[in-house]
Amino acid sequence: MNYLEAAQEITDIIPDIQNDLKENKTLNSYSIIQTFTCRIKNLIRQNDRNILFKSLKKMDEIYRNGDNLLKNAIENTFIYSLDNSTAFCSEEYRKMIFSHISKDLHKIYSRQIYSHGT
Repeated sequence: MNYLEAAQEITDIIPDIQNDLKENKTLNSYSIIQTFTCRIKNLIRQNDRNILFKSLKKMDEIYRNGDNLLKNAIENTFIYSLDNSTAFCSEEYRKMIFSHISKDLHKIYSRQIYSHGT
């Protein structure tokens, strides 16, 4: 899957994200994942669990089926932002969010937070 296919997959879940993507002058793997990550942060803040959990599942699908640029974008944008995105969530809500993140992405998250600063 390339970034254009990923954008279409994301738009299938969150149709109005297309407006955000159109505003972006440079469409590439990083800009699409950054836009999707920002939307996921908003879903977390708004407690919109239905779309949030579908989005987390879609992020995993994009990671599993995406090309290397998409994988790097997810690791360096989405995974990196998870702590910040969930910082003000209750412990229960944070656990629920992380329970909807795939084992593969969870491993990358753990590797990132435990290797930070080494």
